[in-house]
Amino acid sequence: MDGHPATRFFNQEKISELFPQERANQFFEALFGDRTEGAYDIALKFIKHTGNTLQFEFHLIQRPGQCLACNLTAGLPSVFSRHPVINVKGLVGKIDQLLDGQTRCTDWRLGATREMSKELHVIPLIISLEKVSLSAEEKVSF
Repeated sequence: MDGHPATRFFNQEKISELFPQERANQFFEALFGDRTEGAYDIALKFIKHTGNTLQFEFHLIQRPGQCLACNLTAGLPSVFSRHPVINVKGLVGKIDQLLDGQTRCTDWRLGATREMSKELHVIPLIISLEKVSLSAEEKVSF
C-alpha cells in the first residue's frame, strides 16, 4: 500500500465491518431461501490505491463439498451491482465516509469475474476518487 490517507483505513478489521462474513449467508438466503444452498463464501479484500482509484476484490471462496464453477460466478458482477444484500452502492458510500474529507468516491464499477483457482474466483471493485476543492472559507485557518 502507498501513503494515501485512505489506505490506512482498510485493514482486515475495518473490511470485516464494511462487509461482514455473514453477508454471503444472507445473500443465499435471499436468492434460494436457504443459506446452505450457496457454493461459496464472499469476502471483501482491499488490494491497492493507485492514482485516482481504490481497488478492492470480492473473493468467492468455495465452500467444503461444493463446486465453484465458472457458470455460477460469470454473471455475478451484474447481480452484485444491483442486489440489495450485497449493496455495492451502500458499501462504496461507507468507504467514502472513511476517507480523509479531502477525497471522495465519485463512481464505481465491478470488473469481470476472474478464476484464480477452482476454489477461488474474484470480482474486482474499482472505485474512482476525486479530490475535494476547499472553499475560500475552509482554506482560511484561524
